[in-house]
Amino acid sequence: MSTLAGTGTLLRFALRRDRVTTPAWLAVNALMVLSMPSTLRSLYGTDAERTDLVRQLQTNASYRALIGPLHDTSLGGLTAWRVGVYAGLLAAVTGLLVVVRHTRDEEESGRAELLASGAVGRRASLTAALLAAAVANAVLTLLVTAGLAAEGTAGALALGLGLGATGMVFATTAAIVAQFTESARLARGLTSAVLGAAFVLRAAGDSASDDGSSPWTWLSPLGWLENLRPFAAERWWVLLLFAAAMLLQAAAAYALAGRRDLGMSFFPTRPGPAAGRLGSAAALAWRLQRGGVLGWSLGFFLAGVVYGGLTEGAAGLVGDNDSARKIFERMGGQSGLTNAFLASMVGMLGLVAALYVVASVLRLSGEETSGRAEPLLAAPVGRLRWAAGHLTVAFAGAALIMLLAAAGFAVGYGRQVGPILGACLVQLPAVWVVGGVAVLLYGIAPRLAPAAWGVAAATLLIGWVGPALNAPRLVLDLSPFGHLPKLPGGGMEWGPVLTLTGLAAVLAGAGLVGLRRRDLTG
Repeated sequence: MSTLAGTGTLLRFALRRDRVTTPAWLAVNALMVLSMPSTLRSLYGTDAERTDLVRQLQTNASYRALIGPLHDTSLGGLTAWRVGVYAGLLAAVTGLLVVVRHTRDEEESGRAELLASGAVGRRASLTAALLAAAVANAVLTLLVTAGLAAEGTAGALALGLGLGATGMVFATTAAIVAQFTESARLARGLTSAVLGAAFVLRAAGDSASDDGSSPWTWLSPLGWLENLRPFAAERWWVLLLFAAAMLLQAAAAYALAGRRDLGMSFFPTRPGPAAGRLGSAAALAWRLQRGGVLGWSLGFFLAGVVYGGLTEGAAGLVGDNDSARKIFERMGGQSGLTNAFLASMVGMLGLVAALYVVASVLRLSGEETSGRAEPLLAAPVGRLRWAAGHLTVAFAGAALIMLLAAAGFAVGYGRQVGPILGACLVQLPAVWVVGGVAVLLYGIAPRLAPAAWGVAAATLLIGWVGPALNAPRLVLDLSPFGHLPKLPGGGMEWGPVLTLTGLAAVLAGAGLVGLRRRDLTG
């Protein structure tokens, strides 16, 4: 039997399973990119404004580290500069999530072993996962190319191919990492760490050079993306770096996959603690999720340090650009540019925290579908007690990472420590509402639980793109974050905060009632 037998069937199954989550990620990414030209046209509509922007970037290493160097002042070039790195990050996250879900997740749950008992080749699962990632990145490439073609066909194609290639580089990275660990969660975490290192290398290189020529930039696939230079005399040969990385990593993943037993890994998971060391369901939940909490905590602290360090230069970068000032004020309130910048950055971290809480809540679904929950619940542990342990980690963990973000701002900015702490904490009711939706979907309709990612993606899209497009208040109010007071600088409004907190409690409670009454999926 061929080692690729059954690949087509597995690919169709993978695409069907991802019919909600992957389109949600692609929609956020594509809309973020395609919304930029109209926004940037209002921000930098004159030659004087664009010249001033170039001058600010040449002298502001911190903002180059955050966004990257500007290679061309056309609308297409401005779009590639403003969102290229972050669209690349989202493409990479989409690729790694798809591959890990259809390789290590399937082995961890036991479904891969069941399929392997039929006419399925040894490398069919890995091939189907990589093809599913390739389909997602091909769709992203087509959307970006078609959407930006009016700004220049060659530049639109270069940016689209660069984003798709970035997603595939990290998809093949995930394929390698999945061979080394038995835990899908650890595989996602390690690949995300590689992605974080790539971002840091690019940032370090861009802070040292204003044209992307630093050796540190060239060590990162995200640096390759910006050095492809869409809309700025495209360097097509840079695509060869992406192709080489993809082929080498895919070959390594295939070689490793052929040298291990199904369900095993080269670095097996260390056996758990002896009996008695975990005395409660909450302790077990913490043990299972502590790696993720620590990783998110470190990331939010570092983000706070970076954004805090950029605060002093916010006024200088915006300068006299009224349009840019208005966008910051729509995101962060009308209380002075510095406070508006702080409020908008804290709000962005709150939106990202919603992704954490969804991932943590859906760990319940993973434990149930993998079969690990059933023997645990056969002991004297009730469903509510079991679920409460994971939900405590999810909701309290969201509070922890926002507290650490505030600590990062205190280190990076060193001023307004109390107001910034309040601004970070006021994001929690909206984060908890998104988490409550995830609990509700899991509790009453476990097959629809992945749709919680769509809810999180929608809030992310409204929060990031809505203010830039001057979206109507009705649209912004669809997100729970649209009802929060704009702190620091704005007035504290307890009504929306308490209402959102109550709504989160009701959603989570309804989900727990549903979990208690339904059968386990097994």
